[in-house]
Amino acid sequence: MTIHPTIKLRGDAQAISGGVPALIAKARHLAATLSLGVHGRRRSGLGEEFWQYRQADVGDSARDIDWRRSAQGDQYFIRQTEWQTAQAVHFWVDQSASMQFRGGHPAQSKSERANTLAVAIAMLLAKGGERFAHLSDLERPKSGEAQVNRFAAQILDRNDEADYGAPTNKAIAKGSRAIFLSDFLGDWDDIVDGISRIADQDVQGALVQVLDPQELAFPFKGRTIFKSMLGSLSFEARRANGLRDAYLERLAERQEKLKTLARRTGWRFSVHQTDNSAQNALLWLYTIMQEAA
Repeated sequence: MTIHPTIKLRGDAQAISGGVPALIAKARHLAATLSLGVHGRRRSGLGEEFWQYRQADVGDSARDIDWRRSAQGDQYFIRQTEWQTAQAVHFWVDQSASMQFRGGHPAQSKSERANTLAVAIAMLLAKGGERFAHLSDLERPKSGEAQVNRFAAQILDRNDEADYGAPTNKAIAKGSRAIFLSDFLGDWDDIVDGISRIADQDVQGALVQVLDPQELAFPFKGRTIFKSMLGSLSFEARRANGLRDAYLERLAERQEKLKTLARRTGWRFSVHQTDNSAQNALLWLYTIMQEAA
């Protein structure tokens, strides 16, 4: 299915401003707006932090009995620790040309907002001792500040030479989680294939469709030339306002397909508008990742 081209009003696509230090600074400021402590999973498993005692049952090993606690009465007790196994989160942050669009007066382009959200959530994951990586990373997911810096550099280093992007397939560990940030306006079959291949590996995740307010409202009137960011698609409309209803219908159709795909794969879907608060999107993503853990 051919979708509408991203509207280009400002000539050539604007390059992503700054570099890794600037992105890190923006993401750290965003992450700091959330008062989120690092909490354990509150279920029995591997870890060092004490959670609770439970009475020993048939099948429990003698080495698991807490003899000091058991000496206080006639029952044997097992000391349970809190589940702290670090789960891996894999990111795909669309760096195609369409993500560089910024119409009107938003503070950030779609790409800048997606990058900031991705690094901010990575910082929160690192704070909790969790591992993460970009889908393009050939190394295993890691945690810590060094991994945050590496992750930010990888995002900025991936400028795809295509109008629209789609997630690539990668073999990742069963039970991992994923976060995909994109405008999801590219070829539908490629998008479905990329998401489905990751989800089929027993991976839970979240899809965040990042859109510019002009893409959501279509405020254009009169003679308007619509171009994709790389100029491969171009269309001149003498009365752009006459296209508004059809455009909004196609956008709603794409979003409904994304919702259906998310439900089918057990993922979550959200639309984020670049002139809205990034904090709300970050909190939503963080909550989803905690639920999926």
